[in-house]
Amino acid sequence: MQTGARERLPILVADDHALFREGVAALVGADTDLELVGAVGTGEAAVEVAASLQPDVVLMDIRMPGISGVDAARLITTASPHVGVLMLTMFEDDHLVFASMRAGARGYLLKDAGREEVLRAIRAVGTGEAIFSSSIARRFIDYFTDLRPATSRQVFPDLTDREREVLLLVAEGMRNPAVAQRLGISSKTVRNHLSNILSKLQVGDRTEAIIKARDAGLA
Repeated sequence: MQTGARERLPILVADDHALFREGVAALVGADTDLELVGAVGTGEAAVEVAASLQPDVVLMDIRMPGISGVDAARLITTASPHVGVLMLTMFEDDHLVFASMRAGARGYLLKDAGREEVLRAIRAVGTGEAIFSSSIARRFIDYFTDLRPATSRQVFPDLTDREREVLLLVAEGMRNPAVAQRLGISSKTVRNHLSNILSKLQVGDRTEAIIKARDAGLA
């Protein structure tokens, strides 16, 4: 490799539909930032080739002969946690989305995504990010909006929406700087919210607030 040359992301494509597999492989191979290292048609082959070649990203179909893409993703990420799996499928089923995430996949993209969306998703997963198609992302937002805020409002009705957000993140183990970054506020503002939370929950410190929040099912 020439000195100063930018290293390309090695990509493995796994899909049992030959025409689609060849199309995605051609898309990857034509991009100057990506390097196609393999294209396979079964989950078993994806696991074997990923173990051998250690690509940065595996584009994985869900429904394939033999083991499923979800099971293949689990085997790959268990053996090689640094390999990012991006599910690329026609199925928008909630069960499959969450099963894929539990299996270690970093992204879930529908096959009707455009060329630039696919390339952007590959690069994102290759750099350690998580990414979802817009419709899947909306469903995640709706799911967690329906699940957690309603519960927290019932349990701690005296807290403001922002205080509930802070309490939820703290209960999940985040420190003040991380909470501030996630919510786009200053660390001082986080401390002020925490002070109000302790007062409203009638607890003496952060640890007691976390215990109370977790006992209420917020984390």
